Amino acid sequence: MAAKRKVAARKGDRGGDKAAKANGSSRKAAPAKRNVRFAVVGVGHIAQEAMLPAFAQAKRSAELAALVSGDQNKLGELGKMYGVSALYDYPEFVRCLREESIDAVYIATPNTEHWQLVCDAAAAGVHVLCEKPLGATERQCFEMIDACERAGVYLMTAYRLHFQAAHLRAIEVVRSGQIGEPRIFTSVFTYQIKDLQNIRLRGDLGGGPLPDIGIYCINAARSFFEAEPDEVQAWSVRSGDPRFAEVDETVSAQLRFPGGRVASFVCSFGAAATGWCQLIGTKGDLRLDPAYEYREGLNLRVTVDEKSRERSFAKRDQFAAELQYFTQCIQEGRSPEPSGWEGLADVRTIRALQQSIRRGMPLTMPTPPQVRHPNPDQRIDRPASNGAPKLVHARSASE
Repeated sequence: MAAKRKVAARKGDRGGDKAAKANGSSRKAAPAKRNVRFAVVGVGHIAQEAMLPAFAQAKRSAELAALVSGDQNKLGELGKMYGVSALYDYPEFVRCLREESIDAVYIATPNTEHWQLVCDAAAAGVHVLCEKPLGATERQCFEMIDACERAGVYLMTAYRLHFQAAHLRAIEVVRSGQIGEPRIFTSVFTYQIKDLQNIRLRGDLGGGPLPDIGIYCINAARSFFEAEPDEVQAWSVRSGDPRFAEVDETVSAQLRFPGGRVASFVCSFGAAATGWCQLIGTKGDLRLDPAYEYREGLNLRVTVDEKSRERSFAKRDQFAAELQYFTQCIQEGRSPEPSGWEGLADVRTIRALQQSIRRGMPLTMPTPPQVRHPNPDQRIDRPASNGAPKLVHARSASE
């Protein structure tokens, strides 16, 4: 049965669609004198715990207009919770975009489902904010980028840390030369997944620690070095635990960057929770610990000439920050960073690492597309939400 509970559709806001689609270099006209209307597609844990509450922090520019899910009970309860009456099932996705005059979508479905949803949104003239990894394969990423460019809409990959104060301050330290020439990056990101039904343990949905959390390590290394790896190698480890019948338990990876720089990281779904990264330069080093969290503040320690300075960055709403940034890009007509090309850059590295595991050898990377890396000017601080939202049929990543 259809899950839609229709609200009055807003017409007259799509005058620029035909012109945008006729010229791939143009962009769909920004909404005039009103908030950007969003549909949230996929209402699992990350959407419920982080993105849906974030709309309250970005209400001056973004409006939560519709929810899309295959779970009727989730739709009903979340619709009441957030005051959203436009509720749709996945087969009704395109109709939702049309009938509710949607300007942008936030996609938080399993990794393997991103491609079709992004292409459908682009064809409808709707801007896209898509969770990482952008796609399951490089080809999917290219097709998503092409679909959005041809339709004249923006595609942004949801790298929330590109707007987070601690990470941007670390990038600023590196670019200032305080730690000299950056040479060695290392990171560990691990936690335990307890539930055998967790989608992160399903190979058919693109699960596993490398695309789920290893991507944070890859993206941090690329951002600090402002470069792409030219050779990679990885190893996978499984202890025989039945949880990891379809995906790797632990992955250890090494990446070689131009200019004599190297990165290494370990990610795992079968070890105690930790998440830190360190960058060592010719004069000093910096360390973020924790490095990748959104539920708590982050800490940055910079050491030069054996003298350390530490700075704590209070918890902020990282999802409201990326939502606000993307909305501003739409309204001001400017391309976002991180773009779809940034999402592709990490997916190509993940796929090469996966191939290295299968073949048992290092792989040389092809010449990558040029991407823009995060800039300290992108910092956006939004207040942290008070308390934890009520979750409806959703479990945290570690459950």
